[in-house]
Amino acid sequence: MAVPKTERLMNLLIMLLVQRHYIPKGRIREILYPGQSDEAFEKMFERDKEELRSLGVPVEVGMMDALFDDEPGYRIRPDQFALPDISLTADEAAVVGLATKVWEHARLADATTEAVRKLTAAGIDVDVAALDLVEPRLGADEPAFDVFWEAALERRPVEFDYARPGETPSRRHLQPWGVVRFSGRWYVVGYDTDRGEERVFRLSRVQGDPATGEAGSYDVPPDVNLREAARRLAPPVPESRAVLLVRSGAGHVLRRLADSVVPLPTGPGEGDWDRVVVTRAPADLVGEVLAHGPDVYVEEPAELREEVVRRLTATVEAAR
Repeated sequence: MAVPKTERLMNLLIMLLVQRHYIPKGRIREILYPGQSDEAFEKMFERDKEELRSLGVPVEVGMMDALFDDEPGYRIRPDQFALPDISLTADEAAVVGLATKVWEHARLADATTEAVRKLTAAGIDVDVAALDLVEPRLGADEPAFDVFWEAALERRPVEFDYARPGETPSRRHLQPWGVVRFSGRWYVVGYDTDRGEERVFRLSRVQGDPATGEAGSYDVPPDVNLREAARRLAPPVPESRAVLLVRSGAGHVLRRLADSVVPLPTGPGEGDWDRVVVTRAPADLVGEVLAHGPDVYVEEPAELREEVVRRLTATVEAAR
């Protein structure tokens, strides 16, 4: 079965990134391109390699042994792939934060795990720490996420049952333009063919298994702004004020979005701490706090603290 292009590129990125030494082309072919003819492999590998480079990934070519003129090898040096320190505005940081949430979606997390498993099984010495550069943190747990995410990428219309609280599910037909996280919730933005207008649908309200149509069935308007569409069309979500204790050197997104940051003489654990006050949608705050683990504590409100504790407790119990 052919490996989807996105997964293949991800596998190649991971394989070259975790190498301590150059890896020969033959080894790459054996692990990531099994069953391909010589011609097909050469075309796919060169195309994938150049696509990574076009994305700014420094794929490096070198000799396996400096003393012998043998087959060239490939790798990605983590120190060249890592970004330098970047100063972001609050809005820019929010966009980057949204991207990291999408990266931990189950499909990509599975691809990362599978790539590392293949390399380890093949006896290749891998540096898993290098994956910190592409490591995701938060996920999308709505069952319909996969369907709408892939349908938007492949321009497939989707038919699904949808119901708001207290309503009977109704059949909807949508040409998805994209999936976006707004006010702590995932929405699909697209063209509702039943109503003949732009609409957004909250993914947690999709009922059952959506059905998709033929790929390439429609075009996405060139000037569409998914986040702005969600802001205009999604029901408003009230924000609340939260007081957090954040360890120094952590919680950069929270700090950039903060109403105030005040250093503390003492904190809940080792190291220096700051009291950070933020105003956000409660669902966003829960995710941000959980993402930072022991580096963030909730002082108030009590409802936010209780929800964080509830989710952590559920995670521990599920792991037993």
